[in-house]
Amino acid sequence: MKQILLVFLGGGLGSALRYLISKPLNLYFTNFYLGTFIVNIIGCLLIGLLLGLSLKSNFLSENQSLFLATGFCGGFTTFSTFALENNSLLKNGDLIAFASYTIVSLVIGIIAVSLGLWFSKIF
Repeated sequence: MKQILLVFLGGGLGSALRYLISKPLNLYFTNFYLGTFIVNIIGCLLIGLLLGLSLKSNFLSENQSLFLATGFCGGFTTFSTFALENNSLLKNGDLIAFASYTIVSLVIGIIAVSLGLWFSKIF
C-alpha cells in the first residue's frame, strides 16, 4: 500500500507541475505544443539521470524510485496529451506540423534520456 501511495503522490505532483508549465507555454505557437514538448523532454532527461544514478550507485531506494521515476516523471510527462495534440494536427490537415512535432519530440526525447544517463556517469 505504501508503494501505491508513493506513486500516487509523485504522480500528483508531476501532473500539477506539468499543468503549470505546459498550459501557458502551449499558447505561444498554433502548430507546435511547446509546453507539452518541454515537459516531455525535461521528464526524459530527468528519468535518464535518476535511473542512471540509481543503476550506478544505488542513488535511489526502491521507494524513492517509485516516487520520483514512476510517480513524478510518469505524471509530469504525458504521452496521451502528445497523442491528442497530434490527432488535432492531423484533423486540421497540418501534416507538416504533425510530422515535425512527432519526429522532433521522439528524437529529442530519446536524446534527452541518453543525456540523462550520460550525465549520471559523471556525477
